[in-house]
Amino acid sequence: MELQTKREWGIEPIPADHRRLGFWDYFVLWGDLGIGLLVLLAGSFLVPGLSLGQAFLAILVGSVIGCALLATAGVVGSQTGVPTMVCLRPLLGVRGSYLPTAVNVLQLLGWTVFELVIMGRAANAVSRELLGWDAYVFWTALFAAVVILMGVGGPVAVIRQWLARYAVWAVLLTTLWLTWFLMTRHDLAALFAKPGTGAISFWAAVDIVIAMPISWMPLVADYNRFARRPTPAFWGTGLGYLVANLWFYGLGAMILLASGVTQEPTGFVMAIALIAGPLAVLILLVDETDEAWADLYSTAISIQNIFPKLPQWWLILGLGIFSFLVATILDVTQYEEFLLLIGSVFVPLFGCLIADYFFIRGQRYEVEELYRVGGTYWYLGGVSWVGLIAWALGILVYLWIAKGLWLGQGVPWLGASVPSFLSAGVAYLLLARLVGQPRPAVVGRQ
Repeated sequence: MELQTKREWGIEPIPADHRRLGFWDYFVLWGDLGIGLLVLLAGSFLVPGLSLGQAFLAILVGSVIGCALLATAGVVGSQTGVPTMVCLRPLLGVRGSYLPTAVNVLQLLGWTVFELVIMGRAANAVSRELLGWDAYVFWTALFAAVVILMGVGGPVAVIRQWLARYAVWAVLLTTLWLTWFLMTRHDLAALFAKPGTGAISFWAAVDIVIAMPISWMPLVADYNRFARRPTPAFWGTGLGYLVANLWFYGLGAMILLASGVTQEPTGFVMAIALIAGPLAVLILLVDETDEAWADLYSTAISIQNIFPKLPQWWLILGLGIFSFLVATILDVTQYEEFLLLIGSVFVPLFGCLIADYFFIRGQRYEVEELYRVGGTYWYLGGVSWVGLIAWALGILVYLWIAKGLWLGQGVPWLGASVPSFLSAGVAYLLLARLVGQPRPAVVGRQ
């Protein structure tokens, strides 16, 4: 795989002549990142708590909201040419951006480990069934090696050389086959007729659906900064992820109801193998490497927001090996709560970012100032307390609605994503206009 340029890109702005990706590139990239075994598994969380019809409606509502937010956050990266964590410097201050960076590194490492676990377990389940060969560590190591190589290759090379040419078509055919098999071998009317148990509310289900595209928001500018123009990147990102999210969440819900298996990953994967055959599972596994690659690559980029001089390839290699070791030692397969935790942190954060970039700054960040100590975005000791306070308020709103926090039982039926997003954004607009943002003199470069 040829490298994207003669050198790796860190957190510096991408020059205009290196921004080469258009609508189809982003449709393929984000459509492919929205496809995977973990997305199917997330779809299974919606049933039987909801009926299948209610689950489909929750998937539609959550996907439209989540994908619109994802694509809008990507515009900031497309217009500035910088990665997501650097885009947060005007909102939170240069040093203030280190806090979401640390949280993002933890969630991305968690996702990388989740991906390696699901790939290793799925491949091992298939090989044990077909060959009688039990080799979880081998399969996990193999997938980890592939993911590391893709990370070193860089975004442009992966998108152009792998996703657009091969992966998207193989996965499309596999998904069509799985969909056709489900629709022709099972009584859809009977599946739709099953009532929900009421174990989950409609808006709580919407939160679970929103959480998946939201989990990519801290990464989106890492890739959309390579866009030739912001508008095609916006539509490619939004539509690509929307199609994949609708399709795979829906398939996940149908698979659970049709097979009657639990939401345990190995059993769920074997249900897919029984429905569509081992070859379909293997193709989905190969495609799953793209999600782990994006998580690993963006972990390195996020760390460089704090330590810009660390070599990217070294970070990718070290973090990849670390994720592999964790995947072989720990049992990390229950991740419904992990999805909701991601939502509680990043939904309000990007409510603040969108309020700052589109309403306060008029879609204009001074890119050179993003890197200056004591400059426009330095604020008080490198931190904007206006941004941090608004973000914290949004997190509190999310946790109170979803979990009750320390204030009672909460109101999970309301759904936490939209209220926390709006409350954080509105709080930031009010505080920014009331307090204003100080602009000290420029004294140097970080």
